[in-house]
Amino acid sequence: MATNLAAFNTGNYYAGPKWKVLAWYFCNYYVLNSAFPWPYVLKRALLRLFGARVGKGLVIKTKVRIKYPWRLTIGDHCWLGEGVWIDNLADVTLGDHVCISQGALLLTGNHDYKRPDFPYRLGDIHIEDGAWIGAMAVVSAGVTCGSHSVLTVNSLASKDLQPWLIYSGSPAVAVRKREMVTHPVTFLNMAAI
Repeated sequence: MATNLAAFNTGNYYAGPKWKVLAWYFCNYYVLNSAFPWPYVLKRALLRLFGARVGKGLVIKTKVRIKYPWRLTIGDHCWLGEGVWIDNLADVTLGDHVCISQGALLLTGNHDYKRPDFPYRLGDIHIEDGAWIGAMAVVSAGVTCGSHSVLTVNSLASKDLQPWLIYSGSPAVAVRKREMVTHPVTFLNMAAI
């Protein structure tokens, strides 16, 4: 038996009404995925118009791609860095004060490689309060990143990240605890951290 991509179908997966998907495609392309620095208030309004639940203070940099805003919940004071891609065929939930850094990918979909028709395998992603997804990092389908966890630059989270731990590698493994300092960090005292 071999892979037969001609037999692929989406099964019971439903993105949404075709008019909504098409309308979002243009808004996403010309506003969120644009290199032009549209005001954050406009970007937040568009996301809400298309069904996203967005808290206050969301910062959305340029070149951000969001597959389906109606499958997206974002808490208060979150940051989406340049080139972030939220490929949410399933639901994505960001808690409060979540940072998704430049070029990071939240990937809710995959394919079942054991079947010749290569059907979708989907899973929701949950990024809990205070978590940080580093630049160029990938969070896979079905993963929960616990409160204040950190996924370092260019790492892959294929399993849940526990709260207050820093993860690195591909696949990511816990490397140390995340500890907060109570004094301001400057270039002069960064070596002490």
